[in-house]
Order: sequence, then C-alpha cells, then structure tokens
Amino acid sequence: MPEALVSWLQQQVGVPLRQQSPVAGGCIHNAWQLEFCDGRRLFLKSNQAAAFPLLEAEADGLRALAAAAPPGLQIPIPLACSVVDQQAVLLLPWLALAPGPAPSAWQQLGQGLAQLHRQSLRCGPGQGRFGWHCANFIGATPQPNSWQQSWVFCFVEQRLGHQFDLAQAAGRPFGRAAALLQRAWQLLADHTPDPALVHGDLWSGNAGLLEGGGAALFDPAIYRADREVDLAMAQLFGGFPPQFFSAYEAEWPLPAGSRGRLELYNLYHLLNHAHLFGGGYRQQAQACMERLLG
Repeated sequence: MPEALVSWLQQQVGVPLRQQSPVAGGCIHNAWQLEFCDGRRLFLKSNQAAAFPLLEAEADGLRALAAAAPPGLQIPIPLACSVVDQQAVLLLPWLALAPGPAPSAWQQLGQGLAQLHRQSLRCGPGQGRFGWHCANFIGATPQPNSWQQSWVFCFVEQRLGHQFDLAQAAGRPFGRAAALLQRAWQLLADHTPDPALVHGDLWSGNAGLLEGGGAALFDPAIYRADREVDLAMAQLFGGFPPQFFSAYEAEWPLPAGSRGRLELYNLYHLLNHAHLFGGGYRQQAQACMERLLG
C-alpha cells in the first residue's frame, strides 16, 4: 500500500495502520480489510483515480439508505471518500459477515427492507418523485437519473431505453427493442406505485447476515422507484431464501399484479449483464424480451 495512502488512513482514523489484507469477491475495485493499532477493523475499496465517480456514487447511496434504515438493518456509513496518490478510495466500517445460514436473520433482512422502503417515503430527497438527484452506476454501467413524476417514464426511458441505447452504440442492438419498450409502457400504464428508495442492485452478493445476528445491505445503485424492483432482483440470481420474502410480505404486502411485473423489472439487469459481460446473458435478455412480447 503506498505510503501516501497509509498516511491518509492514519489521518482519517487517528491511529497507525497495523496491517492490511486483500478481500476477494469484487469484480470492479480492490478491497482490503484494515486493522489499526487500537484494534479497530475497517474496510477499504480502492481503484484508479478515474473510478472515483463510482465510489462517490456508492457513498451517496449508502448514506441515503442509512437515513431510512430501521435499527435492525445495518448499512455501512462511509467514513471517507477521496482520491489519494492517484487512487480513488472509499473507507467504510468493517462488516463481520456470518459464514452460514440463519433463517431468523433472513427474516430480519426481509422485514428490514420493507421498513426501509416504507420509511423512505417520508425522508430523503425527491419525496413523491421517481429517479434520483444525480446519475450513478449499476455495476460499472452509468445509470442516468432525473426526477420524474411518472414511474413508467422513469423505468422505460431511463432504465430499459438507456440499456438499448448502450447496445446500439456498441454495435450489438437487440431485436424488437422498440416493440419491447412499447410493451413495457402498456404493462406499467395503470401501475401507480409509491416512489420508495430502492437498493437497486439487490442480489445476494450485496446483502449479508452478520455475526451475532442482524443483516446488512451494501453496494447499492439507488434511486426512487417501485419497491417491487428490489424484490424482483432478489429472485433473479438466487441466494435469497423463502424466509426473506415471507417476512417482507408480512411487514408490507406487495400489491396485486406484482408477479406479472417481475420479469419486466428483471429485464433491466439482464440487459446490463449482457452489456457488461456478454456471453449467455445476451441470450437470456433476448429470450426474456420474447416472452414479454408474447
């Protein structure tokens, strides 16, 4: 670790760094567990300076989620975010994640997410509107945001339409994209959800159970949206057990018709994975489009 970064860390924490250990699992940034001379452990993400906007957007999302989260749901609040010696860095509390399953903690996560969604209707920027106050990222993909009164416009234009534009610009357009956008307008035309603050990238790798009980959320791609988008993605790549969904439903039941919107909402993530990784995700996205078009 560069000396300038070690010095910056000591300034932020107030005590010298004792040791650092790489943490595996991420595909964009480098990650480190830091141990300081007073026994504290923290988490550091680092990347080239050009990646600072990604870390800055992550910090913004974590702060917004933390402001709406109930006591039983832990969101790591950023301690510092900066560029140090040509490295973009984000300093966070260390989350001691539990290695094994804990049904009660999954229930707590489901209940906590429902409470966060409901509480967010009464706090934070943009109440009553969809979108967010700034653009951010879904993975490494730019995610445009602007405030909208209409959920259907927000999702169809700023989410699906943006992904189709990226595919077109890359020379890999999707067949029947225009028809799919028209179909999406039809499917959402009569749906008027409340604009809740959503995690936005809720797969099992961005949530965890904590040692000693409780649960945590991290690595968000937030915006104000239909809360169903979080519950839909939680079913896309597996990892969330039935206890999570039943606890959410018990706390705040989803409205009628939510099952019919699930595949449409998850098309956004399939398109994004096709953009980032190609391969089989492109076939999955096209097949999803064909099912929605009927």
